[in-house]
Amino acid sequence: MTSQAFSFLILFLSALAVSDAAGSVGINYGRVANNLPSPDKVVQLLKSQGVTKVKIFDTDPAVLSALANTGISVVVCLPNEKLASAAGDQSFADNWVQTSISKYYPATKIEAIAIGNEIIAANVTDETKVLVPAMKAIQASLVKFNLDSNIKVSSPIAMTCLENSYPSSAGSFKQELVDVAIKRMLDFLKQTGSYLMVNIYPFFAYEGNSNQISLDYALFKQNPGVVDSGNGVKYNSLFDSQLDAVSAALSALKFDDMKVVVTETGWPSAGDVAETGASQANAATYNGNLIRRVLSGKGTPLRPKDPLNVYIFALFNENQKPGPTSERNYGLFYPNMQRVYNIAFSKQGLNVSFPPPMNIGKSGNRPPSTNNRNRSRGGVTKRAGQTWCLANPNADRQELQAALDYACGEGGADCGPIQSDGSCFNPDSLEAHASYAFNSYYQKKARVSGSCDFHGAAYVSMQPPLFGNCQYPTGY
Repeated sequence: MTSQAFSFLILFLSALAVSDAAGSVGINYGRVANNLPSPDKVVQLLKSQGVTKVKIFDTDPAVLSALANTGISVVVCLPNEKLASAAGDQSFADNWVQTSISKYYPATKIEAIAIGNEIIAANVTDETKVLVPAMKAIQASLVKFNLDSNIKVSSPIAMTCLENSYPSSAGSFKQELVDVAIKRMLDFLKQTGSYLMVNIYPFFAYEGNSNQISLDYALFKQNPGVVDSGNGVKYNSLFDSQLDAVSAALSALKFDDMKVVVTETGWPSAGDVAETGASQANAATYNGNLIRRVLSGKGTPLRPKDPLNVYIFALFNENQKPGPTSERNYGLFYPNMQRVYNIAFSKQGLNVSFPPPMNIGKSGNRPPSTNNRNRSRGGVTKRAGQTWCLANPNADRQELQAALDYACGEGGADCGPIQSDGSCFNPDSLEAHASYAFNSYYQKKARVSGSCDFHGAAYVSMQPPLFGNCQYPTGY
């Protein structure tokens, strides 16, 4: 890697460590994948770039050990499936805190415990009913081990728990959730000096209402704004509007001074055809403008003096996440640590022209097609705006083969050239053949979002493939 490229990458990640009067930006380190770098490599990456805030979704020993003595603040999670046990058995809570928290603290700088994730969402469930008892049990354990003054307990809520979110001034929680858990949780947070965690995704609101919501409004881009009919305040971003809806809902319950941290927000770089707005360009715009928003030091219209505190979702694309294609494409990085898109994440980087995506790991981890960015090979030259779909070299071999079989079969890719007598049979490797098939499928689908995923076995490249002398199609 050149010194210039390394400097650009530092600018890219440095804002993920921003934590001052202007607010803070952290990152969610999810691991629902079978092709991610080891925790040691990931932490080395984050530490070398100065990242100071990370949120994980469990208390994995390898991850917590890797984070030890790094200075990185960590939010950990008591998984949803353990809530009932914690709520019903104080000894379980004590043992969990002893083995999962105190064993690693203070070497690992654990600053908060998220009790479950989106337990408070659209409807009342069995987990909703045991949430606050579980929070109280974990808090009691922290007190027992003298950790309560340094580690906060909270729980991320989903925006679906709101009865009203528009206009923002009319924000309110669903009454059945208030009765069962929300009011009790807010009382607990106030008593313990903690804060409310909330997951906010403007993408979901835009995807479901793209005929009513401006894309520019969802992406923090310049737009006419939306005036709140309740108080006359004009909003210029959907994120601010959603966050203020939560603030209004808190005020309605007399918790005006409750601190709020956005524990998840992000935008997918790829999605299914029906997932309107999922693209690399929109993901780069959303996350880039979100960082600018935090660095501006401005609060929201309802809380102008409160700095924004957010955790971007997510560090990596995660190939084993269930659901639509977008779920596997929220990452800032591919599993091989190549950036998904170029973006400036600091004030210093706003006027910098970034080089093409690069890998921070060993050169052998980089897809072959990106090793020579400015060079044409095999008669293939880079075309402005052209993209190709290539096999992820870190994908599981069986999954890669299954994806190749699908592309050449039901997918309708033109796989004749990779047969034994075809012009692209050589090099005779699974990665090369899968790349050809994936790219054929991708081009036949007119390069629409979601057509280059294959459950994490493929990725979009802005560089021409470099497999022998094979000529890859660029359109049909």
